[in-house]
Amino acid sequence: MGVKKAANIAARSLVHGKPHHAQWLITRKCNYRCLGCNVWKEQDENELSTDEIKHGMDILKEAGIMELVLSGGDPLLREDIGEIIDYATKRFVTTVYDNGSMAAKKIDLLRNVDFVALSIDSLDEKKQDFIKNVPGAWKNAMKTVETLQKEGIKVSVTPTISQINLYEIPDITNHFTDRGIPVWYCLYSYDMTADSDQLFRIGKPNDEFIITDKEAMVKLCDTLMEMKKTNKRILMTDRLLKTLKSLYAEEKRTWDCKALQSFLVVDHLGRVAGCHNRTFASLIFDLPKSWKSKKFNDLREQYKTCTQCTYLCYVFYSIYGSPSGHISLAMEQWRNASLLLKKN
Repeated sequence: MGVKKAANIAARSLVHGKPHHAQWLITRKCNYRCLGCNVWKEQDENELSTDEIKHGMDILKEAGIMELVLSGGDPLLREDIGEIIDYATKRFVTTVYDNGSMAAKKIDLLRNVDFVALSIDSLDEKKQDFIKNVPGAWKNAMKTVETLQKEGIKVSVTPTISQINLYEIPDITNHFTDRGIPVWYCLYSYDMTADSDQLFRIGKPNDEFIITDKEAMVKLCDTLMEMKKTNKRILMTDRLLKTLKSLYAEEKRTWDCKALQSFLVVDHLGRVAGCHNRTFASLIFDLPKSWKSKKFNDLREQYKTCTQCTYLCYVFYSIYGSPSGHISLAMEQWRNASLLLKKN
């Protein structure tokens, strides 16, 4: 991360009243069939052009976005992904998600990315292949991590915590962080909305993945907070872990959703929503005039009381959505930036 880019992003992080995080699902194409996901069942060949995505990224930068996640589907399946990544990395802290099948094939396109996030949910080969529903998924992902690290690519691993891997999360964490690879976590969740016109569907509840051992989940939060005291490569804040602990210990949501305030989602057609559970509210190209509109303000009030999901990225940017949260988030970003500047 260059000094100029880091300074620009830090300045944006302190501006109140603007979104800081955007997830752009730039494609619906996917070559995996993950059991906890519905994206691969609803693939769509239609998507914005390269120039349209570049224009949209200019709009996001002006809106205040400092972190951009490129996901899908698998964004690396796009033929123009190199050009998209190059444009994004000059403007944002950029994370590119991959299921472990494509990144090793496109190493040269990923050298300037701040994080390549690989979805690895287990150290057990059979379990990983079962979760991804693709034979060889574990071998592909583990080889990709090794290859990217050897090539100096800033790779991280993002296990999705669920009942099926709940008890091995500390081992997964130690396995990768001991090798100099940062770990960030997702949390298994599913669509609880009945809105058939939502932005996109991730999936229906899967009994094998729903966390039923809440006591173990609370213990895991405590374990990760203790591990963080000596392990700086766990990219999970204590504040988020405490929020998650309250959710499972007391069944208490201690945050108000900040969708369309601190964060937003854009889909493959350029439609903007507060989160994927909701009907799109605007096109990316109309965002400058929509951001302060009555429609968006009304939606923000609706989202504040929403209890439809526990997606950690949404929770994270909700709990850091206040002015004081912006400051602590900026400090966290500088810590992560210093990590990124180090060699793995």
